[in-house]
Amino acid sequence: MKTRYTILFIIGITFFSFGQSGKLKSADKKYDTYSYIDAIEIYEKVAEKGYKSVDLFQKLGNAYYFNGELDKASKWYGDLFALNQEVDAEYYFRYAQALKSQENYTKSNEYMELFNKKSPDSRGKLFVQNKDYLSDINAVSGKYTIGKTDINSEFYDYGPSFFGDQVVFTSSRSEGNSHSKIHNWTNQNFTDLFVTSIDNNGKLGGVENFSKEINTKYNESSPVFTKDGKTMYFTRNNYNDGKKGKSTDKSILEKIYKAELVNNEWTNVKELPFNNDNYKTAHPALSPDEKTLYFASNMPGSLGMSDLYKVSIDANGNFGTPENLGPTINTEGRETFPFIDADNNLFFASDGHPGLGGLDVFEAKMVNNSFQKPQNIGKPINSSKDDFGYVNKDKLGFFTSNRDEGVGFDDIYTFTICTYTLSGLIKDIDTQLILPNSKVVLFDENMNKVSETTSSEKGYYEFQLDCDKKYYVRASKEEYETAEKTFTSNKTTGTSNLDIELKRNVIPIEEGTDLAKVLNISIIYFDLDKWNIRPDAAEDLEKIIAVMKQYPTMVVDIRSHTDSRQTHKYNELLSDRRAKSTLEFMVKNGISRSRLTAKGYGENQLLNNCADDVPCSEEEHQKNRRSEFIVIKM
Repeated sequence: MKTRYTILFIIGITFFSFGQSGKLKSADKKYDTYSYIDAIEIYEKVAEKGYKSVDLFQKLGNAYYFNGELDKASKWYGDLFALNQEVDAEYYFRYAQALKSQENYTKSNEYMELFNKKSPDSRGKLFVQNKDYLSDINAVSGKYTIGKTDINSEFYDYGPSFFGDQVVFTSSRSEGNSHSKIHNWTNQNFTDLFVTSIDNNGKLGGVENFSKEINTKYNESSPVFTKDGKTMYFTRNNYNDGKKGKSTDKSILEKIYKAELVNNEWTNVKELPFNNDNYKTAHPALSPDEKTLYFASNMPGSLGMSDLYKVSIDANGNFGTPENLGPTINTEGRETFPFIDADNNLFFASDGHPGLGGLDVFEAKMVNNSFQKPQNIGKPINSSKDDFGYVNKDKLGFFTSNRDEGVGFDDIYTFTICTYTLSGLIKDIDTQLILPNSKVVLFDENMNKVSETTSSEKGYYEFQLDCDKKYYVRASKEEYETAEKTFTSNKTTGTSNLDIELKRNVIPIEEGTDLAKVLNISIIYFDLDKWNIRPDAAEDLEKIIAVMKQYPTMVVDIRSHTDSRQTHKYNELLSDRRAKSTLEFMVKNGISRSRLTAKGYGENQLLNNCADDVPCSEEEHQKNRRSEFIVIKM
């Protein structure tokens, strides 16, 4: 719902009395007690009569802004700046955000420039550090496919959470609500938790009130459940066991509560020990191992209107001291609705990091137990309106938005994640043998590192890619030259194979090694009945020469062999001349004669049964025509 985050997702309740000392005074009282809809009605009547003031336009803009109606806030903030009066720097930021809701990014950027000049604020710094943020957002867009759900009403529906084969969400709908109590801020019912079934295709079923034990006459929202389904954490106004708690300004703020499922009923509802009557805690999320609880709060030490925190949970269910996630995540704006996926990556909503407008969903990957710089997850989940409450399970998920195509004030949408699997083998380019334990790194099209893995004992690697994106895959291994290939994934979920071949640049050599085999040289070719070195043979011999220069003490025995298709004596003489011709070529090209021996063996060391008078194919004869370069000393 649009009030789920306002000035830190306030759903608070303030008790007040009306005084009738003029329309503005009456409106101000409603404004001060967060009765924004009633205040707007009075303020606008005053404005329609031509009354203008900084205070009036600020409050009209704020009333719409805090109610999530940024497009309407834009009009009144525009009138505010048209007065050319000095206003607090925060109004430059709010107007910039309101302009984004109308996709007027050019003017929004102008006001962000002014905001940065007027305030030493991280939101302004983040903007000037990346003025091309819209291009960056477009570059990552398209990973998700979204759809509408059938559970939305004309009221506020938001904050879904997985609960086994069900989804529990928040709604201010009147049908099924446990109490008929109207919230001054929204003129709708206070929110209850509702539950719906989810089938294997992600389709949601009928809607029922979640629990009479959990839902009260005040607001409940944003639950999270342990995997065994026996414990839940949720947000509620400061109200339990029929007793309400108030802050020093008489507001009933939000707190996080814990409940247990006993005999199929939710019971033992207790507030968490780090709650406080004078600040807000809300929107709990659990890490995959359920040892850490994440939440949003404006407790002392917060950087902005709403910061993200974490707190440890020990084996006995005791809580540690909450820790602020720090300036990498938090800004002076609103960071709220955290969610931790199966890989410990953090998703959250923010208006402080550069986005498309209102709250956008961001992802901060977990690397070495630390969250990295958040990245906007792009369209179509993010829009120029408020987008928040992201949750996923495998490749299916839900989020909330107040975009124009919805049926209510906030609506729950479904999404699927488009993924692409790229796999392959790492091989030796010459021998085609697999290369286990090779380092394989994935880069995006801007050469930013995305992921890294090591090939298996069978030389296999695998990456999960986004759809319709260009990548670079780089493989490396000790004693091999690094190789890199480009790959572009399709626009739909799929798989592809990409083998990468590496060239050895350090040869493993010991006494007895045949350099011809190591270098994949099977034949040193000579013309028929000739022994002079042909150009193609010279190219292969250069490889042998290069290795011997790399190892200056190496001694090599050159052995030349023929097939059986001539007399023994002829073959011995021919092979010996070829061996010695090879030696002379190598000497001429820089190898000391003392490091070489050469001998021809004719057909005396056949590798198969193709002896005299034995019928064999040309391929079988060829196996016997070979040159060997045996290392006899290192």
